[in-house]
Amino acid sequence: MHRIFGIGELLWDMLPSGPQLGGAPANYSVMAARLGNHATILSRIGDDPLAQLTRDLLSRYPVDATLLQRDVQHETGRVTVELAEGQPSYVIHEPAAWDFMEATEPWIDAVRHADALCFGSLAQRHPVSRQTIHALVQSAPDHCERIFDVNLRDPYFSQEILRSSIALASVVKMNDLEVPRVLSQVGVGRIDSADALRAGAEALLENFAGLRLVAVTCGGEGSLLVSRDGWHRHPGIPAQVADTIGAGDAFTAAMTHYLLRSAPLETLNEAGNRWGSYIASQAGAMPAIPQETITRLRAEIEG
Repeated sequence: MHRIFGIGELLWDMLPSGPQLGGAPANYSVMAARLGNHATILSRIGDDPLAQLTRDLLSRYPVDATLLQRDVQHETGRVTVELAEGQPSYVIHEPAAWDFMEATEPWIDAVRHADALCFGSLAQRHPVSRQTIHALVQSAPDHCERIFDVNLRDPYFSQEILRSSIALASVVKMNDLEVPRVLSQVGVGRIDSADALRAGAEALLENFAGLRLVAVTCGGEGSLLVSRDGWHRHPGIPAQVADTIGAGDAFTAAMTHYLLRSAPLETLNEAGNRWGSYIASQAGAMPAIPQETITRLRAEIEG
């Protein structure tokens, strides 16, 4: 069983329909656990009613939440979410407990056994958590896949955050709207090409020696994977969208699951799109998933 870690924000999305637990690393970890991995959330919550609700809810999932840190000075993270035609907009409240994650010895010891870890840009908005995330990524073993899941939320990113994070990563995942912004921030420049997404991904691979894979999601239009040996474009899986919260995280978790099993790009893309589409068809980022659905999607991906 592979050991996978999601590092960063753990928060409550305050939706019009009511609060739902989320945060990209938490969504990612829950999905990775559902796929059969030992997945652990590394985050920090407050000492408040939402913190207890967090622990109670996570206990219903196969994810490992035993290493969550407790903060008596800062509240559990909250995000006010508004939906327009299924697309979310956010107000991310600060400061939050996850801004003050600490690189404790238990966390360092845990990631020394990681097969994959996923971290993003949002959780690096505060220098304390940024330093912690970098320390954890640097403590992982050489074989560990270091997945930087770009999550551009104005004004919570910078050229320094993006460049240093990509330099630490073996895999970068972003959406198609983020590609030109990332390229501009890291100094790659404007890509004038008939296939700008693939050219942009190839430019990142050329400029960052540690990268081996760039993943670009394109909403309902599928995704593009570019490695040093080739590329693959997936057209996407049609879905009746309930909301898109957590769909990208499900894509990343499913991609990671098969990446650790040395699957080809076609399988990574199929897995990411199958699971991303399914989560988009459900309300919230962590919906109940019947075992028969997991079995069916696995057969569709691997068959």
